[in-house]
Amino acid sequence: MASTDSSTVAGYIAAAPPAARRALRRLRAAIRAAAPGITERISYRIPTFDLDGRYLLYIAAFREHVSVYPVTSGMVARYGKAIAPYRSGKGTLRFPLDAPIPAALVTRLAKVRVRERRDAARGT
Repeated sequence: MASTDSSTVAGYIAAAPPAARRALRRLRAAIRAAAPGITERISYRIPTFDLDGRYLLYIAAFREHVSVYPVTSGMVARYGKAIAPYRSGKGTLRFPLDAPIPAALVTRLAKVRVRERRDAARGT
């Protein structure tokens, strides 16, 4: 598990064990590819990606997996079958460290989230 006293996303990733570090880097790159202009910070002691001043997604490292939060109804509606193997509870995706990260899927999910945030900002 990554150190919880890291004050930057880069620091959090660097503090993670090697398998988690590789997975976190893949998640980070996939999210950034979907959302140019996002900013990063640590919130709730985990990496947080913000868009237009509001959180977009969180990622976190654990002993056996990395997670992405939140899973929204829009993500489920569009990619429910694809994300089903990774669902953990209502709002979490867990990606095991002993399997490849589905980066293209994470990018598509992040794009859904970007649309949701931008639509909410426009009031649509």
